Amino acid sequence: MWILYAILPLAGLTLGWTIRWLYARFQLTASEQRAERIKQDAIKEAEAKKKEILLEAKEQVIRERNQQERETRERRAELQRYERRVVQKEEAIDKKTAQIERTVQQLADREKACQDREGTLSREEERYRVELERISGLSAEEAKALIIQSLENEAKHDAQALINKIEQEANLAGEKKARSILVATIQRLATEVTGDITVATVNLPNDEMKGRIIGREGRNIRTLETLTGVDIIIDDTPEAVVISCFDPVRREIAKVSLEYLILDGRIHPARIEEIVTKVSKDISQKIFEEGEKVLFDLGIHNIKQDAIRALGRLYFRTSYGQNVLNHSREVANIAGMLAAEIGCNRDLTKRAALLHDIGKGVESDSDLNHAEVGMDLVRKMGEDPRIVNAVGSHHNDIEPTCIEAVLVQIADAISAARPGARRETLDNYIKRLETLEGIAVSFTGVDKAFAIQAGRELRIIVNNDAVTEDQARSLAKEITKKIENDLRYPGRIKVTIIRETRITEYAR
Repeated sequence: MWILYAILPLAGLTLGWTIRWLYARFQLTASEQRAERIKQDAIKEAEAKKKEILLEAKEQVIRERNQQERETRERRAELQRYERRVVQKEEAIDKKTAQIERTVQQLADREKACQDREGTLSREEERYRVELERISGLSAEEAKALIIQSLENEAKHDAQALINKIEQEANLAGEKKARSILVATIQRLATEVTGDITVATVNLPNDEMKGRIIGREGRNIRTLETLTGVDIIIDDTPEAVVISCFDPVRREIAKVSLEYLILDGRIHPARIEEIVTKVSKDISQKIFEEGEKVLFDLGIHNIKQDAIRALGRLYFRTSYGQNVLNHSREVANIAGMLAAEIGCNRDLTKRAALLHDIGKGVESDSDLNHAEVGMDLVRKMGEDPRIVNAVGSHHNDIEPTCIEAVLVQIADAISAARPGARRETLDNYIKRLETLEGIAVSFTGVDKAFAIQAGRELRIIVNNDAVTEDQARSLAKEITKKIENDLRYPGRIKVTIIRETRITEYAR
C-alpha cells in the first residue's frame, strides 16, 4: 500500500513533465509556422516592391530618354536656324561688299573727273590771270599788294575811329568819376572848396541888412562864421548873402541860423550864439528823425544810432543834384523789387541797398572812399557779411561775392540813370531820344524806331518787303555812322535791326 503511495506521486510528476514537454513542443511548432508564414509574406512583398521599383526605373529611363530626344531635336532645330542666319548674313555681306566695290569704283571715277576738272580750272585760271594782268596793267603781286594796302587803310581807319570813341568815352567817364570823387571829398573833409554844390544863398529883405549882419568892426559875421564853421560872403549881389562850406550840415545850420536872425532882427554875438545853439540841436534832431523816417518807411529795424545819424546826414547831401537819402531810399525799393522777382532774400537786399551810400554821411577824415568807409561802418555794426560786401562792392572797389551785392549795383545804376534823377532836364532828355528815333526813321524801309535804355539802345523795325536781310545789315551800319556824325553822346548806343516775316491766314 505504501508502495502505491510512493509510485503515484512519481507517476504524477512524470505525467506532468511529459504534458509540459508536449505543450512546449506544440508551441514551438506553431511559432515556427508563423515565422515561416511571415517570412513567405515578406519575400512576396519584397518581390512585389522589387517589381514596382523596376517598373518605375524603366518609366524614368523612358521619360529621360524622351526628354533627351526632345532637347536633341530642339538643339538641332536651333542649329538649323543659326545656319540659316549665318547664310543670310554671308549673303548680305556679299551684297554690301559688292556695293562697296561699286562705290569705290564710282569714287575713283569721280576723283579722276575732279582731277581732270581741276586741271582744266587751273588752265582757265592761268588764262584769266594773264588776261587780267593784261587788262589792268598790274601783275598778280602788285594787285595783291594793292588789295592788302586797301584793307590795311580801312582797318587803320576803323581802328582810329574805335580809338577816338574809346578816348571820348574814357574822357567823359573820367570827368564824371573825377567830379564824383571831388564832391565826395569836399563834403567829407575839411577843405575849403567853393562850387555850386558847396554854397547856399540867403535872401535879405533889403541891402541894409548886410551891414547889420557884418556888425561893428565885423563882430557879428566873425561870430557867426566861428560858431558855424562856414564862410559868409557878402558882395555886390543885391539882397542876398552867400554861405560857403564843404559840410552840408554846417552849411544848413548857418543858413537856418541866419534866416532866424534876419526874422528876429536882434543880431549881436550873444543872440547869434543862442540861435546857432538852438538851430544845431534842431538840425541834429532833424538828422535823427530823417534817418528814423526812412527806416520806418522801408520797414527796416535794428539799426544802431550812429548809422541812423549817418543816414540822416544824407538828407543834406546831393550827388549830381540828386538827394542822396532819397537816392538810397529809391535804391532800396528797386533792389527789394528785384530780389522779390528772382526769389532771393528781399529784406537783406533792401537793407544793403539802403546802407550802400552810408559812407557819405560818416564824419571822417579818412582817405578812404565812401564805399570803403561805409563797409567799415556796417562791419563794426555787426551786419551780415553779405551786406558788408554789397556796401563795399557797389562801385566795384571790391569783387561782389553774393547775388544781393549784384542787385544793389543794378538798383544803384537804375536810380542814378533814370530820366530826371540827375542834372539833366526832362526836355533835353526827350529831345535827345526824339532826335535818335528821327535819324532811324529818316532811312528808307524803316517802319518804326524806339529809343530805349535811356537812349543807350535803338531798336528799329524795318519793312520785310522793302528791306532784305543783306540790306538790313548795311542799313544798321549806315544808321550807326549817321548817329556818330550827327550826335554827341556819352558811352555807346546799340543799334538793333528787327526784320520779321508774318504770315496770317484765316480759317472760315
